[in-house]
Parts: sequence; C-alpha cells; structure tokens
Amino acid sequence: MAAYGLYTHIQSNRRRSIALLIGLFILIYVLVYAGALLAEVMSVGNAPLDYLLQAAAYDFVKAAPFATIGTILWVAIAYKFHQSMIDAVTGAHPVTRAEEPRLYNLLENLCISRGITMPTLRIADDDALNAFATGLNEKQYSITVTRGLMQALNDQEIEAVLGHELTHIRNGDVRMLVIAVVIAGVISFFGEMVFRLFFQNAFYGGFGRRRGSDDRKGGGAGIAMLIAIALIVVAWVLSIVIRFALSRQREYLADAGSVELTKNPDAMISALRKIENRGELASANSAVMEMCVDNPREGFGDIFATHPSVDARVAALVKFAGGHDPGPLAIEPPVEEIASPPGVAEQGPWGTEPQPQQQPGPWGAPGVDNTVEGGPWGPKPR
Repeated sequence: MAAYGLYTHIQSNRRRSIALLIGLFILIYVLVYAGALLAEVMSVGNAPLDYLLQAAAYDFVKAAPFATIGTILWVAIAYKFHQSMIDAVTGAHPVTRAEEPRLYNLLENLCISRGITMPTLRIADDDALNAFATGLNEKQYSITVTRGLMQALNDQEIEAVLGHELTHIRNGDVRMLVIAVVIAGVISFFGEMVFRLFFQNAFYGGFGRRRGSDDRKGGGAGIAMLIAIALIVVAWVLSIVIRFALSRQREYLADAGSVELTKNPDAMISALRKIENRGELASANSAVMEMCVDNPREGFGDIFATHPSVDARVAALVKFAGGHDPGPLAIEPPVEEIASPPGVAEQGPWGTEPQPQQQPGPWGAPGVDNTVEGGPWGPKPR
C-alpha cells in the first residue's frame, strides 16, 4: 500500500499513535481505581491508608471487567453513529456531483489519480473557512468542506485542502483521532461522574460508617482522598495532552501528503494563509475542531494547542517542498453587480452621463397608460 508523505515518518507516527491509544485505555483503569478508592473512603471511613489501598485494589479487580465492557460498548456506539453526531453538530449534509460539480470533480480527480476509494463528500453551510475528514473504515470515510471555504479559495487551493484530508484518511489519522476522541470522552465521563458522586455524598450525607471494628482509627481517609483526586486530575489532563499530541504531529505529514498528491506546494501554502484565523466553527465542539485543517481555538501555552501554527506549517512547506510564502492574505468579499438607477448610464470613457429621457409623442409618454374611461365605443386615447 502506497504511503503519502514521508513513509518512514508515517510508520513511526503510527507506532507512536498506537502506544498513545493504549495509554488512553490504561487511563480508564486509573479512573476506575480512583473511583474505588473514593468509594472505600466513603463507605469505611477513617481507616488506615494501607487498608484503604488494598480494599480499593480488590474493588478494582471486580470492577475492571465492567469498565472494559462499558468502554467497548461506548466505542461501538461511536463506531456506528459518530458521523450522525458530527453532522448534527456542524449542520453538514452529503452532496452529489449534480449538486456540487466543482467540488465533487476536484475530489474525484484526486482519488482517481492515486487509486483511492472516493469518500463521501459533505458540505457544512458555515461561513468559516475549514474542512475535516471523519470515518473509521472505507465505507464510512467522509470529507466535509464549509461553504465559506468553497467561496474564498480557488480550485488549486481547494484541491490542496482536499489532498490534505485524503492524506489524513490514507495514513489512518482519521481513524486514530476518532478513537482517541471517543476514549477521551469515556475518561471525561467517568471522571465527572466520580467527582459528582463523591462530592454529593460528602456534602449531603458525609462519609459512610466503618465496616469493621478494627478499622475505627487509622487516619488514612484524607490521604486516600488526595491520592484519588490526584489520579483523576492526572488522568483527565493526560487524556487531553495525548489527544492533542495525536492531532498536532499529523498536520505536517498531511500538508506534505497534499503536496505529493497535487505537486503544488504554493497552493497548500496560500490555502493555509487564507484559512488562518478564519476557521472557527461556532457550533462545533473541541473534538470536531481537532479534526479540522486549522483549529484557531487556543488553550494556555503551546502544550494544549491541537494544531501547529500556520506559520510553522508554512515554514516547513517552504523549507522541504520549495514553496513560496506570500504572508498573511486578505480575502476580498464577493463583488455584487449593482444596477444603475434610472436616468444614469454606465461609466464610459468620458465619465458618467445621464441617459436621454424619452420625450412624449403625440399620444403621450411611452409606457404610460393614456386611455381614459368613457365614450360610446369604450376607452379612447387622450
């Protein structure tokens, strides 16, 4: 199977991605253990720390199979319905060649040139300039383009963006990112659920009573709570960092893959410059924005940025693909033809001149009803 971009980098990235996904899955079990530890604190009370840790480990062993089954079910639901959920968020809808011949032909030509299965083409009626790919297998792969992108970019630039998304699909980036987003969603859900259950119990009912007389005095509850909360926070933060790392590392390769497909680095550079800071999809959540060509949303510090900066991506294309950077580009609004008011002619070589007014003839002014009611034979001219 042919690889797009630099083959060795793609293989290395793929191995790293699998390791990161395994790490995400492990974080789910970290959350399960943290939840078991909090449950022991609430049910046993102020027992010795070693007892609480051992009891939580025992609870974890019993809960781990259910956590595994729940995660698999979550992934299965996302596998079946993730595209419908994304379409509901972005307002995207599939289009055919008859509806969007320009865009459809550009994508089809790219696919034919490299023997790629044609993904479903979707349009999001949004003024933002962006595009993204979704799907977990060849039957599900889809590329969504915003209406604003179609209006602002020329054919070469749109072709470069489509090549970027096709590279994400061919290199397996889309599948990896969708799975990562789903697993990270499980982590966020479990983490929030544990926090809510713990703080509701602590606020309304206090901690539970002891289960045994030998557990009365230990002083380990406070430390156990701190350990559990720390595990939940670390798992949540690491899930975000891993998810963002999956997205960041692949944008450079997708840009390079687009250039390899189109043989036009300047088109990819100018597309990025036009998209820069204009890709905000107001209705999309952070998970969808991570899949886009550019994500203008920023966290604190570079560690929470889902995409490399446009400047960095353009610099890479200039250095390794021989492109030329025009710098930030302004987008001119579409020019609308305004009809001249009556009596004013179009601009000529000698300036604007008034249109000659038609003089009324013997029967009155042209275009005016010159008949009157009356007369034995009906209306007569004045």
